[in-house]
Amino acid sequence: MSTHDILHRLSETLASRRHADPEKSYTAKLFSEGPDSILKKIGEECAELIMAGKDGKRLNIVRESTDVVYHILVLLAFYGLSIEDVSQEMRRREGISGIDEKASRSAGK
Repeated sequence: MSTHDILHRLSETLASRRHADPEKSYTAKLFSEGPDSILKKIGEECAELIMAGKDGKRLNIVRESTDVVYHILVLLAFYGLSIEDVSQEMRRREGISGIDEKASRSAGK
């Protein structure tokens, strides 16, 4: 099973939890609490990832990265988006310098 398959399946599972019981599903609980709660969790998980990166412990970096990705997928699902939306944007950016891509977004404002 490819990484894309796993992320796509997880994205679908998260979307299916949109109306699940918050008492029985952590994802449903996050959805019920709204975007501020989801964003707070992303911030917490990013801070934990930063600390893992500073410690340099590979397993902790992988675990914290997984938590960040999961919570980002929850945010996407909250807004009716999925990993496919992110994949499309990544395909659009492929082969474009990060500097050029960032400049094109600034120019469009």
